[in-house]
Amino acid sequence: GCYAGVKNFAVIYLVDITEVPDFNKMYELYDPCTVMFFFRNKHIMIDLGTGNNNKINWTMEDKQEMIDIVETVYRGARKGRGLVVSPKDYSTKYRY
Repeated sequence: GCYAGVKNFAVIYLVDITEVPDFNKMYELYDPCTVMFFFRNKHIMIDLGTGNNNKINWTMEDKQEMIDIVETVYRGARKGRGLVVSPKDYSTKYRY
């Protein structure tokens, strides 16, 4: 995983939404895997170019890409930003 690259500034939690369903409706959690970002109990949104700034709900093939995103979120959140812009645009991710 990417934990070694982010362990100095991020903690990764795995939550089984069938075991802890409290936030499923609020955050629209229904995909097999969803990545969301929180800083000091505040949901940090990220503009990935997909139109959904709340979460990442696809498989990220490149470990370094994920590390870069986590680092970008951390830097923005520390400055008080509730929305940060991804270092890469994923708007064409699902076009074939």
